[in-house]
Amino acid sequence: MKSVTQVVFAICALLLGGCGHTVVETLRVPQTPTVDAAGNGKTVVVLPFADYSQGDSVASAERRSMMITESITDKLSANGFSLPVQEDVFEYLVAEHVINPVSYTGSASTSLNYELTGDWSNTMKKEISGYLETEKRDSMAAAGAPGAHGLTAATIAKIGREFGADYVVRGRILEFKTRDEGTWEPWKRGVIPFIMRGSNRILFGYADSAEYDEDNASLAGMMVGARVGYETLHWPNDEFMGIGASNDTDAAIWGAAGYGLGGRSAGHAGYIGQASVQMRIWVQEASTGNVIWTNRVSVKVSPESFFADNQYDVLFNQAINQCVNSLIDNFITTGL
Repeated sequence: MKSVTQVVFAICALLLGGCGHTVVETLRVPQTPTVDAAGNGKTVVVLPFADYSQGDSVASAERRSMMITESITDKLSANGFSLPVQEDVFEYLVAEHVINPVSYTGSASTSLNYELTGDWSNTMKKEISGYLETEKRDSMAAAGAPGAHGLTAATIAKIGREFGADYVVRGRILEFKTRDEGTWEPWKRGVIPFIMRGSNRILFGYADSAEYDEDNASLAGMMVGARVGYETLHWPNDEFMGIGASNDTDAAIWGAAGYGLGGRSAGHAGYIGQASVQMRIWVQEASTGNVIWTNRVSVKVSPESFFADNQYDVLFNQAINQCVNSLIDNFITTGL
């Protein structure tokens, strides 16, 4: 009885002690630069990045550019560079007609995207997708054609004088997308998807169509299930041990189970979300507009296992930070 009382008190103490909040901090303030930091005494203006990644809207392009700019600001600050407030830079660029802000109807797009997840017919979903594509084309057309936003040396020098900058940083986003990581490691995909998808690929190859791929996976699962079930239930001799009335019945039952598992594995089961980011950065001398350094990097980030956090914001933040760290470190090493 005394032991039971102690257990009850321990449970109550655990419940009362768990009434707070769990705080997860992933973004850290850059460390204080050292006295001999490479950027001490130098000022850099970071311009918004051009987006060539075929994003879905102007709104998402703006968010991507903002995420990259924030990471660059942190990295340059950690190396001793001074930077003006990004909003001040943006306001100046708009006032000087260097860039043109474009309004976007984010709420309308959100509503239409939500409707695509509903129980509409395929015909209705096709119509909704058509409206989304039209809105996307209109918004991108309003933003101007890709490659039509070059800056002259005089414009770069003017920006440099306005903010007392030594360098102007520009760049372009070449790729910003999610993809399925091309790996067959079972601790990433899961055991059943590893078996079923592997058998499907060996037997039928690769299929672009989702329906065709699902049929292939189901058939592969049926074949594997039938064979594995038969061998398992009838080894080491042919004595009947199954749940059916004959060997053929056993094979059919296990084949049906494999068919179901195969069809399940053809969907999102075993999918490994991978964030792929590719970008280029140019650094120009503010006084002359001359390019003193440029480089390009591509980074792909995916979870180490199916237990890891696979949400896209985490993956893309890591991919962006890795891209920026590699590029800025290379600039400091070879460009200054």
